[in-house]
Amino acid sequence: MTPESADPIEALIQRCLQGDQAAWELIVRQYWRKVFNVAYKFVGKHDEAEDLAQDIFLKIFKSLDTFDRRANFQTWLISISRNLCIDHYRSVRKERETIDRDVDANELSPQSHDPGPVAALEQQDRVQLLKEAMAALPETLRTAVLLRDIHELSYQEIADRLRLPEGTVKSRINRGRTELARQIRKLRADDFGPASAELKRTGAY
Repeated sequence: MTPESADPIEALIQRCLQGDQAAWELIVRQYWRKVFNVAYKFVGKHDEAEDLAQDIFLKIFKSLDTFDRRANFQTWLISISRNLCIDHYRSVRKERETIDRDVDANELSPQSHDPGPVAALEQQDRVQLLKEAMAALPETLRTAVLLRDIHELSYQEIADRLRLPEGTVKSRINRGRTELARQIRKLRADDFGPASAELKRTGAY
């Protein structure tokens, strides 16, 4: 039995558009597995797929009034799900590229070799920049990033230590890394702001 034959989808959609929450819950229950499967193929993890599926249904609900009743609802729903998963994948990849470019957690660790005086000063500046950026993070995000990227604990180990769900830990780490990259860019911009440029021009800096 298809979802459409279990309860006419056109009637459910009409009820949703009229503000019937129960009708929307029926749609979610009927199509949850299909949307979840699409999300799981993209992220490969059960908890992340559940979070992504919830986001997808929220966006589908907001777009419900754009659905052409002459089209097949399941086809429309799967198409939107795939497009949103692709957007999610691109967003995550872009975020990771930003983090890789702006944040090097290894800079907090001392170098094993003996650098020259200029390289040592540059290394010291980078370490100081990273420390200042870390200090600007909210404590919850800073702790999560330190435990993951500096102490190299697993997500489960961090979850156990902080007594939090693993999904919450992953969310804090992702948000912390993003904010850390933003703070580093901000500090770098401040270093090369008008005042700094004037000091360098006059030789006072």
